[in-house]
Amino acid sequence: MLEHGGRLRQAARQWGIPLADWLDLSTGINPWAYPIPGIPISAWQRLPEEEDGLEAAARNYYGAKHVLALAGSQAAIQTLPKLLPPGRAAVLAPSYAEHAAAWVKAAWAVTPFAPPRLEEVAKEHNVVVVVNPNNPTGERITARRLRAAARALAKRGGLLVVDEAFADADPRDSLADLAGTKAAPNIIVLRSLGKFFGLAGARVGFAIGRPELLEALADTLGPWPVAGPARWVARCALEDRAWQADMRQELQVAAERLETLLQDSLGASTGTGLFRWLPHPRADWVYDELARRGILVRLFLEVDGSSSLRFGLPGSDDEWRRLEGALNELRKDL
Repeated sequence: MLEHGGRLRQAARQWGIPLADWLDLSTGINPWAYPIPGIPISAWQRLPEEEDGLEAAARNYYGAKHVLALAGSQAAIQTLPKLLPPGRAAVLAPSYAEHAAAWVKAAWAVTPFAPPRLEEVAKEHNVVVVVNPNNPTGERITARRLRAAARALAKRGGLLVVDEAFADADPRDSLADLAGTKAAPNIIVLRSLGKFFGLAGARVGFAIGRPELLEALADTLGPWPVAGPARWVARCALEDRAWQADMRQELQVAAERLETLLQDSLGASTGTGLFRWLPHPRADWVYDELARRGILVRLFLEVDGSSSLRFGLPGSDDEWRRLEGALNELRKDL
């Protein structure tokens, strides 16, 4: 199993700090989750049905023609490589590590690449995998460049996979409305309700692409991949446009506040509306010192010796003050 953020119980054991005393900034999940209305008892009693309105809500929200509901986008990440004959896959790096791991496990030859090489690798590989905006760096690749890469891949029957798990806070470069259409049948987009909507525990995501590829995914995953209560909550969240608009504004303000706080203490950062990321030569020390204070962030240690940190958003004034105080204490020793 690859390491992920959010392992709060593990941190509590390691650092000897009670679970309730932690401030978890390690995941990039919206701390102000969608307010779940009362779930009807029928959602618990009946097997999930596709005619419950979730797929229609998703098509409307994403502007997409064909969608498949999943138990989180992770289900597609792990399954998609097994549906295609092994070849050469170029995977954005650094990025969400589950992508490269899944293609390697399915016997593909995997080439890591940096964003400037997108056009180059699209001409040389069978599959190109991009996380946009990227996790953990927050770097964005324009929709124009992605469309050009898809066209280059299409000349050899190749596929462009775009993970848009963090796109909801600012969807301007999303390809969700294009994926699987006649104009771009070789694009598949993965979306998630875990980040922007703050519903990671519901395990709801979507694959958007051409019907035959989605059907192959569905056949492999089997019936009822998403539980009835989770489907009901997801439909409500996707249909609530007022909440979505207000949340995008709130996240922009919070991300700017976090950027300023980090700039004053650790240095310049990049990121999205849901997290900030910054390379730092003493990232492991900062991580440890914050953990000693009951603040969990995400540490990245690369094989080339570089290191970096990702910070999610505090969810209350007390949490903001706690993070600011901790960073001010660390700044004296940096």
